[in-house]
Amino acid sequence: MEKLEVNKRYTAVVEGYSSEGFGILRLNGEAVFVPGVIRGESVEVRITKVMKTCAAGEAAQILTPSPERRQPDCPCYGRCGGCAFRHMTYAEELRAKRQRVQDALERIGGLSLTVEGIAGAAEPLHYRNKCQYPVGADGTVGFYRRRSHQVIPVKRCAIQTEQADRTAEAVRRWMREYRVPGYDERTGKGLIRHVYVRTNREGESLCCLVVNGKKVPAGAELTAAVRKAVPGTVGVVLSENTRPGNVILGDRFSVLWGQDFLMDTLCGLSFRLSVPSFYQVNREQAEVLYGKALEFAGLTGGETVLDLYCGAGTITLCMAKSAGRVIGAEIVPEAIRDAEENAARNGISNAEFFCGDAGAVAEKLKAEGLRPDVITVDPPRKGLSPEVIASVAEMAPERVVYVSCDPATLARDLKLFGEKGYRACRAEAVDLFPGTAHVETVVLMSRVEGK
Repeated sequence: MEKLEVNKRYTAVVEGYSSEGFGILRLNGEAVFVPGVIRGESVEVRITKVMKTCAAGEAAQILTPSPERRQPDCPCYGRCGGCAFRHMTYAEELRAKRQRVQDALERIGGLSLTVEGIAGAAEPLHYRNKCQYPVGADGTVGFYRRRSHQVIPVKRCAIQTEQADRTAEAVRRWMREYRVPGYDERTGKGLIRHVYVRTNREGESLCCLVVNGKKVPAGAELTAAVRKAVPGTVGVVLSENTRPGNVILGDRFSVLWGQDFLMDTLCGLSFRLSVPSFYQVNREQAEVLYGKALEFAGLTGGETVLDLYCGAGTITLCMAKSAGRVIGAEIVPEAIRDAEENAARNGISNAEFFCGDAGAVAEKLKAEGLRPDVITVDPPRKGLSPEVIASVAEMAPERVVYVSCDPATLARDLKLFGEKGYRACRAEAVDLFPGTAHVETVVLMSRVEGK
């Protein structure tokens, strides 16, 4: 069979989508990944790269446009690597995301479980309550170009809040006026690495500058610039990160002005959020997600619930209203302090929290004889370690509720749970990230009798 050639053009029909939101075409028996196309379209493709088992290309011409195609609503779309689906209708985006979860469960997990549906967002624009703007060595503040660490300038983003964009622009102007250098990944020189902004339901914001050092020059001027741009700013914080690599936040935080936390409300509860505390970026859809997790947990009022990777205690405290006892575990100390304060602030007395690695905490609690009725997990993108899965299974809860932000690692872990005596019986997707390729999934697992 003829080998695909770089720069040569071919014609094919888009069959589906990759996990990154690229269209998948088949040419000469090989999969070709092409951004900006839609399932069912006939496309003339120019091959840009040929690899051992697949190829990459770009759409030279859309020969038969899909009725789901639309004009992208962002001038940076195609250059910025943040969004993948701004060229199609939201209905088609949701179909693509649900199918991605379904394919992962079947192909990776070996499951016959049907994804019951996908809950779309009522408002797919400007929904993110947390934004992390990388800063280039030349002082550019924006987002990374797709598959690179080249920062392209973005002044108004379709998925960030206006407060976050205004804060980032204020920092950029301050850097230029006071000649504050951006960080250069290649040399390790420069000062400002990221501009990190949280916003709450009331429009207040918390600004954190991630710096390659311990302090910034003209700190008072920085604070004044940020507060002028966003009068609802409650604090300006510095995060010290002098390590090479892609980890954004450092381990040390200091307050330049104001407070080092932001308050927000979720599911009728009040939450204190420090900079490093995990909190879902789409508040309204998080309420849908947690509602589904609570439904799957099937609580009747007397159960003991263990929540691993609890962050600031959001899922834990939502479960507390319907359980007898809830226990949260999280490795980030600031998040645990937030979780404990959040429990006290909301008058919740049946919740307790442990700081530590999920696997170590689960093993400790198991050794102490804890036998929870329900365990919930909401791990990072990499999913669960085999040790955590083993500890969860050995505690023998009747139900495990798995909240996942990555269908592939979810499916892998469900397969391992299956070997430990747990059957995945319900799954539903929730779109917390409109415009991007990311999707959340909630899965209910039940213990198989006799296992």
